[in-house]
Amino acid sequence: DVQLVESGGGLVQPGGSLRLACVASRFTSDDYAIGWFRQAPGKEREGILCVSSSEGTVYYEDSMKGRFTASNDNVKNTVYLQMNNLKPEDTAVYYCASVTPDTTYGSCPDEIEYDHWGQGTQVTVSS
Repeated sequence: DVQLVESGGGLVQPGGSLRLACVASRFTSDDYAIGWFRQAPGKEREGILCVSSSEGTVYYEDSMKGRFTASNDNVKNTVYLQMNNLKPEDTAVYYCASVTPDTTYGSCPDEIEYDHWGQGTQVTVSS
């Protein structure tokens, strides 16, 4: 099984930035997708973006594009979520998830398609 661990969450003031990390135990294939999600209290989990290794592309949910970006360190099997200009409504538990193979083309996989999930990391945006 693939194990995913998120880190980098914490308390940040509005307008601040955080970089979250998702570390995977291993990738046995170049065909996979890593997705970032978040869930605020009392709300449904929502997708932020996903990284498709086979397509070499990052796909963003429309509401997230502009403040959220992805990067990676292949040597460390890590995918990062850079969050800028954070707002109080960004307060949530942030999760990463993986699926292999990535059978979705041109967009992120549906949430139900992801095979493995991390434990989540709390992000609180407040002054």
